[in-house]
Amino acid sequence: MSDFILSCCSTADLSKEHFEKRDIKYIYSHYELDGVQYPDDLGQTMPFDKFYQAMADGADTKTSQINADEFEEFFEPFLKEGKDILHLCLSSGITGVYNSANIAKNILEEKYPERTIYIVDSLAASSGYGLLMDKLADLRDGGMGIDELCKWAEDNKLKMHHWFFTSDLTFFVKGGRVSKTSGFVGNMLNICPLLNVSNEGKLIPRYKIRTKRKVIEATVKRMEELAENRLDYNGKVYISNSACYEDAKAVADLIESKFPNLAEKVLINSIGTTIGSHTGPGTVALFFWGDERID
Repeated sequence: MSDFILSCCSTADLSKEHFEKRDIKYIYSHYELDGVQYPDDLGQTMPFDKFYQAMADGADTKTSQINADEFEEFFEPFLKEGKDILHLCLSSGITGVYNSANIAKNILEEKYPERTIYIVDSLAASSGYGLLMDKLADLRDGGMGIDELCKWAEDNKLKMHHWFFTSDLTFFVKGGRVSKTSGFVGNMLNICPLLNVSNEGKLIPRYKIRTKRKVIEATVKRMEELAENRLDYNGKVYISNSACYEDAKAVADLIESKFPNLAEKVLINSIGTTIGSHTGPGTVALFFWGDERID
């Protein structure tokens, strides 16, 4: 049993069972659906299919970041138990939650001066953030202490790749990620943009690709070019999707046919309600370890 806890936000988009099995603690983000606030609790309160159907039917969604008081309330019981804390936050390129966590850390360090609290900006999102957490759990279980683990996270977080595409630009337009004109033309021409998360943790459109079949091939091609050991990649691969499991399965099948040495079968998760509020249905995201992200 380690003398510290490893934690993150629910936006790491793993299942409740996965978090529990790996002993990763998590704090809920929250969102609004048609003016009613819900916790982003991994599909427990609002099943993912129901959430994405509501969006498709025109429901209005809004998200709000976890505030410092919530972090204080989440962290304090662990400190009272005599545990130190290593917490990774959703990318600062997407949200201000890293600042909220640090405000809580500063307050609690005065109250518990004998305890150590590390807050790391993951520069990651969705199940890429989750795959980073899963690796940290491996290292912790292998005996790595909190100081070394924090350093490893900082040194290696930019090796986590995120490549994702959407077959429906509606919600990217709504959220201001894509212009209305581009969105209209994109949907008319069957264009599926391929985006990634930059080295600053921001969502960046990289390519415009016509047809879903071609964007699936292009997504896997990026993994061929960037994955650690290229086609000999022997790490884990996670995919998350927003109500388009068949598209996610097509990506997973193609990866498993091209990468014979994977550590395990590709894990397919759902994009949670916080991140899904911005993507809407129809998004598939691929995550793997590779070369350090430089742009």
